Amino acid sequence: MATKKGVRIIVTLECTECRSNPNKRSPGVSRYTTKKNRRNTTSRLELKKFCTHCNKHTVHKEIK
Repeated sequence: MATKKGVRIIVTLECTECRSNPNKRSPGVSRYTTKKNRRNTTSRLELKKFCTHCNKHTVHKEIK
C-alpha cells in the first residue's frame, strides 16, 4: 500500500552566515531539523537559532 504524506513535514534549517562567509573561525555549517505544517506555512521557514560555529544567534533558513 502506498504511504500517505502527512500535513507536517521535517525541514532542515541552515545558518546563512556560515554558508556565505568563507573566512570563518571553523569549518562546517550549523544545521537544525524541525517540523512545519505545509498547509499553514507554504513559504520557506526562517528562524533565529544559535550557531555553534559563529558563537552567536543568526538567521537559519530552510534548505531543500
